[in-house]
Amino acid sequence: MTILHLRRARTSLVLDARGPGLPRVVHWGGDVGDLDEDGLRQLADATVPPVVPSSFDEPTVLSLLPEASAGWSGRPGLAGHRDGRDWSTAFRLDGVDVRDGGPGAGVLTVRASDPAAGLTVTIEITLDPYGLLTVRHRLRNDGDGAYELRELTPVLPVPAVATELLDLTGRWCRERSPQRHPWQHGAWVREGRRGRTGHDATLLLVAGTTGFGFGHGEVWAVHTAWSGDHVTFAERRPTGESTLGGGELLAAGEIRLDPGESYETPLLYAVWSDAGLDGLSDVLHSHLRARPGHPRSPRPVTLNVWEAVYFDHDLDRLRSLADRAAEIGVERFVLDDGWFRGRRDDTAGLGDWYVDEGVWPDGLQPLIDHVTGRGLQFGLWVEPEMVNPDSDLFRAHPDWLLAVPGRLPPAWRHQQVLDLGRPEAYAYVLERLDTLLSDHPGIRYLKWDQNRDLTEAGHQGNPGVHGQTLAVYRLLDELRGRHPGVEIESCSSGGARVDLAILARTDRVWASDCNDALERLSIQRWTGLLLPPELIGTHIGPERSHTTKRVHDLGFRAVTALFGHHGIEWDIASISTAEQTELAAWVALHKRLRPLLHAGRVVRVDHPDPAVWAHGVVGHDNTRAVYAVARLSTSVAQVPGAVRLPGLDPGRRYRVRQVSGVPAPATIDLSAPTWLAAGVTLSGAALARVGVQLPALHPEQSLVLEVDAVD
Repeated sequence: MTILHLRRARTSLVLDARGPGLPRVVHWGGDVGDLDEDGLRQLADATVPPVVPSSFDEPTVLSLLPEASAGWSGRPGLAGHRDGRDWSTAFRLDGVDVRDGGPGAGVLTVRASDPAAGLTVTIEITLDPYGLLTVRHRLRNDGDGAYELRELTPVLPVPAVATELLDLTGRWCRERSPQRHPWQHGAWVREGRRGRTGHDATLLLVAGTTGFGFGHGEVWAVHTAWSGDHVTFAERRPTGESTLGGGELLAAGEIRLDPGESYETPLLYAVWSDAGLDGLSDVLHSHLRARPGHPRSPRPVTLNVWEAVYFDHDLDRLRSLADRAAEIGVERFVLDDGWFRGRRDDTAGLGDWYVDEGVWPDGLQPLIDHVTGRGLQFGLWVEPEMVNPDSDLFRAHPDWLLAVPGRLPPAWRHQQVLDLGRPEAYAYVLERLDTLLSDHPGIRYLKWDQNRDLTEAGHQGNPGVHGQTLAVYRLLDELRGRHPGVEIESCSSGGARVDLAILARTDRVWASDCNDALERLSIQRWTGLLLPPELIGTHIGPERSHTTKRVHDLGFRAVTALFGHHGIEWDIASISTAEQTELAAWVALHKRLRPLLHAGRVVRVDHPDPAVWAHGVVGHDNTRAVYAVARLSTSVAQVPGAVRLPGLDPGRRYRVRQVSGVPAPATIDLSAPTWLAAGVTLSGAALARVGVQLPALHPEQSLVLEVDAVD
């Protein structure tokens, strides 16, 4: 065998595949240069650990699938058994192939087997043109009896210079809250047992050099692309190894492979950068934007009517909302929960996906015609995976639940989960959604919600989360195949299903049910660690937040919502003329900036004052940029110091000015900085290293700056 080197976009992956066991990762990280065969051999030899006292007599190395038979005593890469046997493996390398994986990507496939255990493993690694690595394992049972799989997780090594860990946690309406600590010996394990990605899921688990930030430091990160139970972990061993990994979290007995059957892990996404967290995001955003199915058309400004009407569906009122939306510049109108049979509150009706004749005697078509007649797209809310016990569907098919026989899981929002692993339940949901879209071709968007965890999720007596997750994927794939022009949003009590597997089948995520602009600043900042702005729904809510009761002026709410897939979640039919005028101005500003916001590089500013947050988007040609600066609260420093504007070409000159056409934020200074009125022209280097002094903003106020190259 040989030593292999994949190189893309300043990233290297070096594998020692000289055998006889599974290959080990010699290096994953920054580019090591154009090494010839001898250079690669010497690099591999130079990284073999020494033999130390009270250890194995031969050097132990970490392979792509860590095994006890090779001396690994950390988290196993594979755990399972065949009726108590074949619980330990000693895979031997059968072959390695390297091929072109499409435009600019390299794919490496490893095949290994353990005849004594009756198992074969295939490992596929792809390094894309942007430096993003994906790893997937496939295990096949070649033995005589069934093999029960408990764990199969891709693992990658991280060098000892990574001394800190950062991941995300959260809850409903407070998703994506960062937490950070030193990386010490032991395992930092993030398990999601909710049957969905979870409000508390870490989008990325990041390991980095001491003090890494948005714009500096060397960082390594992984993301587990799976919408069911999952695990993501970091482990540091006293023997010197440090690893990141992740995969599906399996229940006992959930995966039982009969002879000839295989199991495939979710993709583990892995990314390295020497430019801090923004460098990670740049790689991930570039990868996502290059997908064939990534949204290409401008992301329509969206009005969702939930916080305007809730369950009170009245045709005339909804027409009035659509009229006002068209006047303001909205491009998509979404009718939320409450349109189907028996759905007058959240206790009944889920599963009965028929238009409620009592509320809509002429059906949805009159509203659809009115909305589309005003030049807007029409969208509709659905929650196809769920059922209320108070529904015709439940009364007819109580056995269609994802549950342990003989009892119901605890109720959650008065609802239970349909077992889509049952062919008849799956067929019913597919038929209802397909018919709904076929009968109403004006529906161009589905807000696809999922409002509860999958608790005690049983499928005909067996654990059912794995099958349910795959069934949801099939349902989305089938529906999109039949209706390719319909876009779908992943909403799950807000942001509880945000991962790259669900986003392979949807067009955006709802980051949170919380539209409080102050809370949303953090939620959106950290959601953007993984996702580019155009995939994150960011709406302007009402003056008083629906979920926190906090009050914000329109400017602060509008700036917070400006940078994503823009929209409104507010009763705009009842706002004043002045509010309507200002709201229209903010919508127009978003549309003007949209080509930049949804294509440029995201940058976030490391400011020493925690009360000051700044972020921006820089065009890839370095000719334009836009930044937002927010004052979150008061701080000891009344004037917090200059704000740096990173990401620009250091050798070019740029004009910086406050954005025009919208009201300026409230400030506490008696005289604004002199440059603000007419703008200032400085080099990209000066803006990144010195910055500009901004007005002393009041708490919960934001300022938008436009930057244009002048040379």
